[in-house]
Amino acid sequence: MKSRTLGVVMNGVTGRMGHRQHLVRSVLAINEQGGVPVAGGERVLLEPVLAGRNEARLRELCERYGLERWTTDLSGALRDPDNTIYFDAQVTSARVGAITAAIEAGKHVYTEKPLAGTLDEAVALARLAARAGVRAGVVQDKLFLPGLLKLRRLLDGGFFGRVLSVRGEFGYWVFEGDWQDAQRPSWNYRAEDGGGITLDMFCHWSYVLENLFGRVEAVTARAVTHIPERVDEAGHTYPATADDAAYGIFELAGGAIAQINSSWCVRVDREELVEFQVDGTHGSAVAGLRGCRVQHRAATPKPVWNPDLPVTHSFRDDWHQIPDNAEFDNGFKAQWEMFVRSVVAGTPFPYDFLAGARGVQLAEAGLRSSAEGRRIELPEITL
Repeated sequence: MKSRTLGVVMNGVTGRMGHRQHLVRSVLAINEQGGVPVAGGERVLLEPVLAGRNEARLRELCERYGLERWTTDLSGALRDPDNTIYFDAQVTSARVGAITAAIEAGKHVYTEKPLAGTLDEAVALARLAARAGVRAGVVQDKLFLPGLLKLRRLLDGGFFGRVLSVRGEFGYWVFEGDWQDAQRPSWNYRAEDGGGITLDMFCHWSYVLENLFGRVEAVTARAVTHIPERVDEAGHTYPATADDAAYGIFELAGGAIAQINSSWCVRVDREELVEFQVDGTHGSAVAGLRGCRVQHRAATPKPVWNPDLPVTHSFRDDWHQIPDNAEFDNGFKAQWEMFVRSVVAGTPFPYDFLAGARGVQLAEAGLRSSAEGRRIELPEITL
């Protein structure tokens, strides 16, 4: 079987997400399975070039995984003709300059979201990539979660009838860093470094809602900072300048309404860290990361409100789990394979920079809605 290798400059893999999901569970896992199968029976292997500023950390990762190539000279890596793809998992504030340099060097670009810190920057990157004729993609991993794939199956099968509403709950308690270490990096809570849950999660909700239920046409949101001080990785107390919770109402094309709470200041009382309840005229579903349970209208109980009597009915017993009916691969890996096929075939990538710009648009509109206390409409973005 024929095979070829593409060099991939991976910037930011010293961080948690870049390391675990993109390097180990995606790129290295792809090579372990023998590459990405493409048209003509060929398989494409990936040769990662780890880029960053921390030389010791880059060396350590290469030694751990048996890799040979690392660099603190991003410009040099981008000049190397053997490197075809540039991947970015840096902090948001460092992303625009690096992606611009990669596009100008003729590299195909795949990046974590948010694509940029502002809508203007995101649209500028989308236009630059379009003019350069390179493949440009943004990570939209939640579309590949087993729970949302099952939800997609229900939508395609007409289970819901007309979708009326979507209610989402996302989040968990992120420790402040004083008496227990925080589970997230400190830059997440500094607006000057591109932090904030609105910029982080509204980019996710944009593509989830758009791909499953309809484009977001307007938003009303409230972004808040519940915890005003946190402790960083060095043990220093710092002011939290970014929002750590956001509460949004999203009006969707087609008439459905979505309400999604996003918070790093909530203790979990649900089956998974994220859950979406979808209610339609013919049935409802609750989807999480992996599971999805449903209730058809013919099996819907008939509750009667009576606060004077104890509730004896178990409403959760009225729901039924959707079977897997398929093998679900890691969502990050699945999208990496899609992007590699797009690069090799020269075909458009569906989750492109314009989709990424719509995510930034929603986050920006959410923050503006919160600051101004009003509903914000979202015009369509064109290049």
